Amino acid sequence: MSENQIEDVNKTFETAVEKSRQIEADLEVNPKKYRVLTGDRPTGRLHIGHYFGSLQNRVKLSKMGIPTMILIADYQVLTDHDAFDKISQNTKQLVIDYLAAGIEPGENVIIYPHSYVPECNQLMLPFLTLVSNSELERNPTVREEISKSELSVVNAGMLTYPVHQACDILFCKGNVVPVGKDQLPHIELTRNIAKRFNKKFCKDREPVFPLPNALLSKNPSIAGLDGNQKMSKSRNNAIFLCNTEDETAALIKKAKTDGERVITYDPVNRPEVSNLLSLISLCTEESPEVIASRIGDGGSGKLKAELTSAINEKLRPLREKRSQLEKEPEYICKVLKEGAERAREIAVKTLTEVRDAMNMTI
Repeated sequence: MSENQIEDVNKTFETAVEKSRQIEADLEVNPKKYRVLTGDRPTGRLHIGHYFGSLQNRVKLSKMGIPTMILIADYQVLTDHDAFDKISQNTKQLVIDYLAAGIEPGENVIIYPHSYVPECNQLMLPFLTLVSNSELERNPTVREEISKSELSVVNAGMLTYPVHQACDILFCKGNVVPVGKDQLPHIELTRNIAKRFNKKFCKDREPVFPLPNALLSKNPSIAGLDGNQKMSKSRNNAIFLCNTEDETAALIKKAKTDGERVITYDPVNRPEVSNLLSLISLCTEESPEVIASRIGDGGSGKLKAELTSAINEKLRPLREKRSQLEKEPEYICKVLKEGAERAREIAVKTLTEVRDAMNMTI
């Protein structure tokens, strides 16, 4: 990447940060002005990286009265995973995690799998005509996902999944999408699709689609128990929300630290120790420096004991509720089916507008 390209990327990020701050301030004043679209792929259980990175924020947004669509992107699992035999099970487990964390389906909150909203997926064809192959091929997030997947053959679903994400955002006219920095190229592509559709098909009428904006996460990418990679189920470095307290303690005992006895917060020179301090900080809301000072020369043993106590204390109410929800499979299915029905109502209305704009109404 040239210096000019790097400069352009930095400017784009700075613009996104400023816009995100403005939206965050306005959300509290005008919650009904927005519709949030967020969600996950059902590739496995959620871990504490998800909890601190996004789930807590979803709970906060939903309780502010902001209309919130929580998507379970089951079709997208097919692009780079062979775990299709577990999609249904993983979908239900995601719902259990959402509800246990405090998300309440209702007037303002819809939880649904996009495979049950065919009208949303029908937007894929017109949207594909609004993007070029080169745009998809140079998308940095797609290229990274392709690299990580280690696929011998890259299927077309992998290449076009940012367009599918645009369908997910635009079918419900979502105008706020909570994401991390790495997802900004997808939001930009979605904005371009919306602009191009409105320009091409809505010359003499009101635009069909709003231009969505990113709501950037305040929490940095959370490292796993190995201390040097992002927390991930595939890397075996995660603590899952469904883990018991004893399982959590056993996982933390194996966490990587270093040989120095005195505990200090030094992310550059002591990344593993500093990561564990940061995890305690997320649970207790103390600064990592204060926690390090309190542990002092207690060594890695005391550090891991503090982390175990902090995480188990933080997650205890969630895990208790989770245990209850595991015994209510009918209710979990009801949440999904009702969510899909409500999402379809929105999608039918949008698809009708799209057909009308494209002169396809019969």
